[in-house]
Order: sequence, then C-alpha cells, then structure tokens
Amino acid sequence: MNKTIIAGAISLLFTQASFAVENIELDDVVVTAARVPQPRESVIADVTVISREEIERAGQFTFIELLQAQPGVEVSSNGGAGTASSVFLRGANANHVVVLVDGMRMNSATTGQTTFENIPLAQIERIEILRGPASSLYGQDAIGGVIQIFTKKGNGDPKFYANLGYGTYNTKLAEAGVRGKINDTSFALNVSAQDTDSFSAVRSHAANVKDDDGYRNLAITANLSQKLAEGHEIGIQFLNSEGYSHFDNSDNLTDFSSKGRSTQQSIALTSNNQFSSFWLSKLRVGFSQDKSRSWDEISFFNPFNPSRFDTKQTQINWQNDFALPIGTLTLMYDRLEDEVDTTADFPEKNRTNEGYVASYLANVGAHSLNLSLREDHNSQFGGQLTGGVGYGYQINPNWRVTASYGSAFKAPIFNELYFPFFGNPKLAPEKSDNIEASVRYQEGARFASATIYDNHVRNLIAFDLSTFLANNINKAQLKGLTLTAGDQFGNLSVQASADVQSAKDDETDNLLPRRANRTGKLNIAYDYQDWRLGAEFLASSKRYNNLENTDVLGGYSLVNFTTNYTINQDWSVLARLNNVFDKHYALARDFNGFDYNTPGSNLFVSVRWEPSSK
Repeated sequence: MNKTIIAGAISLLFTQASFAVENIELDDVVVTAARVPQPRESVIADVTVISREEIERAGQFTFIELLQAQPGVEVSSNGGAGTASSVFLRGANANHVVVLVDGMRMNSATTGQTTFENIPLAQIERIEILRGPASSLYGQDAIGGVIQIFTKKGNGDPKFYANLGYGTYNTKLAEAGVRGKINDTSFALNVSAQDTDSFSAVRSHAANVKDDDGYRNLAITANLSQKLAEGHEIGIQFLNSEGYSHFDNSDNLTDFSSKGRSTQQSIALTSNNQFSSFWLSKLRVGFSQDKSRSWDEISFFNPFNPSRFDTKQTQINWQNDFALPIGTLTLMYDRLEDEVDTTADFPEKNRTNEGYVASYLANVGAHSLNLSLREDHNSQFGGQLTGGVGYGYQINPNWRVTASYGSAFKAPIFNELYFPFFGNPKLAPEKSDNIEASVRYQEGARFASATIYDNHVRNLIAFDLSTFLANNINKAQLKGLTLTAGDQFGNLSVQASADVQSAKDDETDNLLPRRANRTGKLNIAYDYQDWRLGAEFLASSKRYNNLENTDVLGGYSLVNFTTNYTINQDWSVLARLNNVFDKHYALARDFNGFDYNTPGSNLFVSVRWEPSSK
C-alpha cells in the first residue's frame, strides 16, 4: 500500500467543507467557548460578547468599569484609575480567570491576576466573557472562566480614527489609529494616552489632607498579516502598555506618596494554514511579560524598597482543526514557560506547563454537543487531567436548553508559595468540578435566560488573617443563578441581569471575601433622531473584606447616565455622568481598616472622528 492510497483513504474520512482563515471580528460568531468559531445561537457555554459599538456607547473610562456592568461579574479596586483591580467571575477567586489578548495570556505568575487597570478600552475591538470552568480548553487557572480581548485589526479600505476626551479629576484621553487592508496585506496601529489627577486611593484618617493619586498610561497595539496564498497567512502582533500611578500605603499614617509603574507587553508570530479542505492549522509563538515596580516606605507588608516583580512568559500554541463528516475535531498542543525575577527571595523562579488537548464540536439539527479533554504536565505539580462535556437542545425556534459539566485546576502562584511572611510552599493545586444548566429564549431583539451552576472547589487557596499565610481551604462551594433579559420597544431598549450566588467556605460556612450574595444591573437606552440617551443602574448587597466575615463592606447602588450625539457620519460626541447621586461606597479595605476610595459623581465628555468607509 503506497502513500498515495493511504492519503486518499484518510481523506475519505473527512468532508470537503473547508475552513476559512479565522475571522474573529464577525458579530454573529463566538470563538472563546470552544476555541473554534461557532454561531452565537449554537453556543452551549455561558458567554457574553461585547462589541466595539457597545464599548463606544457605554463610554466608560476604564476597562474595570465596563466589566462591572456585565452579568456574573464582580470587581474590587484599591482606589481610582491605575490602582490594583480584581475581577471575580461567578464568585471564584480573582486569579481564577484566564485573560487572553489576541490569544496571548496576560496573567502574572506572581499575582496570578491581570493588570486590568492598564488595559485601554481604546484599543479593543471586541470582548468575549466565558463564565465557568474552562481548563480542559485553556489549562491552569480557568476555574472561574476566561476573558478574551480582541484588539482592533485591519479590514477593508485604510481608515483613520481619533478621539479626544476630558472630564472630572482633570481626566484627559487621546487616542488615534489606522487600520485597513491593501491587496493581501492587513494592518492596524492603535495608540492611546490617558492622564488623570484622580483622587486619594485610601479614605484618609485626616479629612483635611488633599492627596490626589494620579495615573497616566500610554498604550500601543499593532498587527500585520500577509496572505501568502489562498488559505495561508502569516502575521505578527504587538502590545505594549505602560502605566504610572500614585497609591496610598496606610502602614505609615503620615506618608501617602507611594508610587508604582507597571508594564504589560506581548509579541507573537502567527501562522494560519489551510493545508487541505478538512485541515486548518493555527500556530502562535509568542512572548509576554508583566513588570511591576513600586517605591514605598519599608514595612512589614512591604519589606522591599523599591520592590520589583517581573514575570516573563514564553507561549506556544499549535491548534489543528479537522472537519469531520459530522462536527469538528480539534487537537492542540499548549506550552507555557514562566520565569520570575523579583527583589523577594523566591527559592523557585521557573516553571513550565505543557498541555495536550482533544475537543469535539458538533451541531446536528436541534442538537449541539461539545466534548473536551486535556492533560497538563506541570514541572512543579505533576500531571493534571481536566475534561468537559456540554449538550444543547433547540426545543423550537425561540427556546433552547443546555447542560454541561467541566473540571478545572489552578497551580499555586509564586507569591502564594514563596512571598516572605505570607507564602506557603506546602500549598497544593486547586481543583474544581462544575455542573450547570440553562434555559434561553430569543425572538428578534427580545431575549431571556436563566443559568444555574454549582462549582465545588477543592483546596481553594485563601489568605488567613489568623496565621498571615496563604492556606488551602478544604472545600469551597460556588453556586448561583444568573438571570438576563432584554427587549426593544420601538426606540427604547432595555437590558437587565441579576445574580444570586453563594461563594462560601464549606467548613466554616463563611462567604469568600469581597463577593456579594446578590447583584443586579439594568441598562436603558432611548434613540431619538441623532441622539441616544442611556441610564445604567448597578446594585450589590453587602460583602465581607476578610475570610472570617468580621469586616463588613456595605451594599451599594449606583446610577449612571450616558448621552451620544451623532453630528454627522464622521463626527460624534459622547458624555457620561457616573455616580449621579454621589454615593460613598467601598469595594475593598486595606489591612489597617481604611476604605479604598471609589469615584464620586464625575463627568467625562469625548469627541470622536472616524470617517465612514467609502
């Protein structure tokens, strides 16, 4: 039997339907849920998609503000713009979220989190939020979910844009860029700059002391891709974001002059190759780094001055999608190499994780099926096996039900293991098992959904104030219900969501820190000629700042107004008034009992120029 016969026999196993080179910009396509493009109506997982149009209409100044308005999402922040922020998906820990920017991981190996405060909204084309365990597709850390960010790409005729904004706290924003396609070459270059005086990060003991903790940021994203032949394309992508911030350290009650600088950078080479009518290969090889510097007084909580925490990550992802007679089979190799450089004396500073993935996605009539299995080999913690299975059934054109199971794991981060005074080298990896089910309704612009989930996390890592160490909690349970609904009534559109959850330590029955039992979000917009008037309502019940549930963070409710005015096809004006009633509330509190401040009533106005396509 010669090679030609073998090749011919293999080809008969596959359909002749070919894949297009991945286009992640289509509004009706979701990529993150299964790592392959699929129609939004056939997605089994609990996913929210935020388009560029929605980002612009919302008018938020920071990425964390945009996330705060999404279902199943809670946030905390250590002050104003540029200060450390955390995102909780479905009550999971802040470092249980994998964050990807154009396919590249942006999580720090020392904190386990992403510096959301340094991600400029001006650079983003689209955001996909996948809620629920996803380690079987994305590897370690994805216990709570995945947030994937797609920056602006080139498509169509070359097009320029620019935006200028000014607001309260002497806040200034400038952004500009160009993107397009010339023959077989696509390109995009985006630059944005932010500057704000902000306000005092900590609610000071001395009310008469003026202490504005300012922030500035300069960010650049660029990408270039070249079509070599039909079905074959190579590219390069680049991101660099530099943030400079002031923040308060109340260890020294007379010194509120701490400063920090953080840098996020990534560069990657990509190759998309349609090797045959049934085989699409996608290779990404890249390097990312997260640098953090802070200048502060020496204290028990900060024994280094200045402190330095740098994470370097080498990433390789090779994904192969095969079109079968029924469905799509994906085989993937994933490698992540962590290297840490810090002023702290860590006994281990390198770690490697290799993952091998097989997944299957099929839509047959009213039925949808998604299977995934992944084996990870971690150089510190050995082998980890995770899997997922999801099923969806279209009852009729409007109603659909889904059910799924997923497991996940997270290797302890370097700070949890080795940070002086707080690290615990005896920590074990966290593991979770989640089941969920949903009912969804869609009829034109009218929609509604109910998703119930129950996620059991073993060896959850939490900071224990009684021992001042990171410890494995025997077991934690993250369970809840997410409700969403929306409709269009002529020129009036309404969207709402409500979350009822219990994220608690099973042994003590205490709620996990900074996570509420109830949150609600409501968005109302009215279009009249060239105007769009909007109102947002956000509400949260009380939370606890510590694991012992002795330090209460009160509930809060916020009202925000937005206005968009289209001057002509090229020019528009946006105004946003946040916290209309000037509510005082706290999302977090420091070790000395001081509340981290949140913005009072503030206004931001911007003017945008973007010539329409010819």
